[in-house]
Amino acid sequence: MAKEIERKFLVASDGWREHADKGTQLRQAYVVTMEDRSVRVRIHGNKWARLTIKIGKSALVRNEYEYDVSMDDAKEMLTQAVGVVIEKRRFRVPYRGFTWEVDVYEGALKGLVVAEVEMKRETDLPALPEWLGREITGDRRYSNQSLAISGLVEEQK
Repeated sequence: MAKEIERKFLVASDGWREHADKGTQLRQAYVVTMEDRSVRVRIHGNKWARLTIKIGKSALVRNEYEYDVSMDDAKEMLTQAVGVVIEKRRFRVPYRGFTWEVDVYEGALKGLVVAEVEMKRETDLPALPEWLGREITGDRRYSNQSLAISGLVEEQK
């Protein structure tokens, strides 16, 4: 069984850009969404697509299953999205032995920039780049599932 172990942060500055790859355009939609599980389809740069099932309530670790699907099936599933189709460009940024993924959102979520790092173990302690902002691991408002259904919900002051 595959495990997803990751931490997420808001991005505070553009310092990541000088070390980033060219990025990949992503379009993704949720076809099933529940409190502790989801089924998502994602198209990677209009070249290939994958169906992902995530199960779990933990902020840090969830079970994750991924399967390649045909582009035709993926495009059809996008039309059946629960909520909106998320559009973003994902950049990979190496930093001190870990690869950070920086998502620059477009469309309805334009202006949101989030970085995440996947780890092999819960005890891993990746060095935190200076361009990171506040940690949002476990803040459901910033999960792609919540963003697709509710949009970006402003923090209460």
